[in-house]
Amino acid sequence: MGKTIIISNRLPVQLQINNGSIDAVPSVGGLATGMKSVHSGGESLWIGWSGLTDEDIPPELEGDIDEALKKNGCSKVGLNAQEIDGFYYGFSNRTVWPLFHYFLEYSEFELEFWDTYKSVNQKFADAIIENSDDDDTIWVHDYQLMLVPQMVREKRPDTTIGFFLHIPFPSYEIFRTIPWREEILEGLLGSDLIGFHTYDYERHFLSSARRLLGLEVSFNEIFMDNRIIKVDSFPMGIDYKKFKEAAMYHDQNKKGGQSDLQKRLDSHKASAPDTKLILSIDRLDYSKGIAKRLNAFEYFLKKYPEYKEKVRLIILAVPSRSNVPQYQLLKKEIDELVGRINGELSTVNWTPIWYFYRSLPFENLIDLYTFSDIAWLTPLRDGMNLVAKEYIATRTDKTGVLILSEMAGSAYEMNEALLINPNNFEEQADTLKQAINMPVEEQISRNTFLQNRLERYNVEVWANEFMNSLNQKKELGHAFISQKITEDRLKKIAKEYSEASKRLLFLDYDGTLSGFHKDPQKASPDEELYELLDQLNSQENTTLFLISGRDKQTFGRWFLPKKYNMIVEHGVWISKNGEDFKMLEKVKGEWMEKIRPVLESFVDRTPGSFIEEKNYSLAWHYRNTDPDFGNKRATELNTVLTSLIGNDDISVLNGNKVMEVKSSNVNKGRAATRMLNEDEYDFVFAIGDDWTDEFMFQDLPDSAITVKVGLKKTQAKYHVENTKRVRELLKRFAKP
Repeated sequence: MGKTIIISNRLPVQLQINNGSIDAVPSVGGLATGMKSVHSGGESLWIGWSGLTDEDIPPELEGDIDEALKKNGCSKVGLNAQEIDGFYYGFSNRTVWPLFHYFLEYSEFELEFWDTYKSVNQKFADAIIENSDDDDTIWVHDYQLMLVPQMVREKRPDTTIGFFLHIPFPSYEIFRTIPWREEILEGLLGSDLIGFHTYDYERHFLSSARRLLGLEVSFNEIFMDNRIIKVDSFPMGIDYKKFKEAAMYHDQNKKGGQSDLQKRLDSHKASAPDTKLILSIDRLDYSKGIAKRLNAFEYFLKKYPEYKEKVRLIILAVPSRSNVPQYQLLKKEIDELVGRINGELSTVNWTPIWYFYRSLPFENLIDLYTFSDIAWLTPLRDGMNLVAKEYIATRTDKTGVLILSEMAGSAYEMNEALLINPNNFEEQADTLKQAINMPVEEQISRNTFLQNRLERYNVEVWANEFMNSLNQKKELGHAFISQKITEDRLKKIAKEYSEASKRLLFLDYDGTLSGFHKDPQKASPDEELYELLDQLNSQENTTLFLISGRDKQTFGRWFLPKKYNMIVEHGVWISKNGEDFKMLEKVKGEWMEKIRPVLESFVDRTPGSFIEEKNYSLAWHYRNTDPDFGNKRATELNTVLTSLIGNDDISVLNGNKVMEVKSSNVNKGRAATRMLNEDEYDFVFAIGDDWTDEFMFQDLPDSAITVKVGLKKTQAKYHVENTKRVRELLKRFAKP
């Protein structure tokens, strides 16, 4: 049983250098808390940056720091000030963060940032490789380390790797604007399991993988080379017990030991007992919508002036990335907004907004949560928003109203909250009025549902569910790989081949011997393939058939001079030893005039698609279309054709980005069986990549060695990853 390795940008401890000694103080953040159950005992290691740059660490304390971290189950990745500037403040927070939060106008596409991001990701990957073994389980966290999974996969191909993104994943239209989009996707796809907070983010990622990399996606699984990558949503919870117990302790100790903030809140309540307190807590970030919230509050007071002196908004803005220019401008904007609104609307006894720009200790957060009548959280885009969950957890008497932006990831789980569009001031003003006047019974009813859900699905459950899913993926992966042609299996098959007295080979062409091309006519054989086929075809006691859906004119041009045996158009035509093609099956072609106009109409309405006309079949290709649109049109065409063909003895074959209409009595399985029955063979081999080859796998005897190219549902006994592997396999057969 291997160990668990957790990787994040920052370690779950804070290093403090005091008088030449080192202290490692555990952090209290959400991730650190959630990972406690995963990062426990001696069987786990957490790798990350310590928070101190190389320049900050005196050389004589290097060993002490490593020792202090080791006691906390941690290991550091050393980063210098320049790397932090380019990797963290640069690419992570001036490129990825704004782009993934839909602030495209703030995204900076600097090559220097990208180069630093790559080199730092490689540092993290090297640290993982140095500290891990093949049987370890690796969990990589967040947008700063999106290239790490693939970098680790290259060195440790059999290691189980999970990745979780703690921010939104944007729609394809937004994501494709980033210049290094393919590299980021490929980096993430080094994982076995990729987790997001919500199904929407998961869906956006799957769409980008399909459209930008052309990968096959089935439900929430991506097929890539020899692997299946699972993509799923795991909404992150909070340490519910911690917040609930802190609130209960706070309620029980109201009389003594109060904080200065609590005393100020009590004083406010005593002077204005009917005033409703509205709470907003956010990091100072443009994605949080603080400026719009302030404008919406002003709009509310002007629309409903009767609430002046009856409500007060507390804005707590926690400092964040203060050396990034956009954040400096944001702070200036909010400072000015608060000043203007308070200046215009304040009275002698009332200031509408209390504004704090600082971090508050945990006990002060509890003061605010428990004292506020309403929590008003309006991010313009937020991966989750745990503040909403924390507020609900602290409401020990189940009162209080949560107003939450529908753009926050947590909105998907918190339907009982009052959900609003943060861009709609009219709706926000009306919702504030609704919250102020909500009956206590309704508050309790809504919060009971919310609390039960949050208590049940807390942060520890979130972490364990991800790990359980990753471990299941590990077990399923091994079960699937049992069908893969491993080196040992290949040796055994090659031995059977060499010892056989009479051999029969069926080799599909497109997607098997040769890769796909946007124009099928340009996917012609290369010299290496000709040489390989020549070697196989010239072997004694070996009968080789190229078996394809291709038309006889193309195959005749490519292969007839070579005198290979060929079966084309899925079994309509056959050529042996360089002879002209003859019909293997009698087929009718009258139906083609009825079907052709239908296919032509779909070509007109599906940019990038085209018709390939063969002698006795018609193929509609959609490889060059938008993947989602092409699949939608293919489903539609399938429905239309099924209703049209009726009893005409024709059928529709769904191949790899192609739909082919042909006679029902013709398929590769029928043709292969006829060739098999012409002689006695003690070694039969068939290989292909799409559904048209399944007839062959199904109809050949159980003793045949059948191989599928790619990871797909199949009747074949074995699979190989791609065309490169196909050629490597056939070269073993070609050896004298």
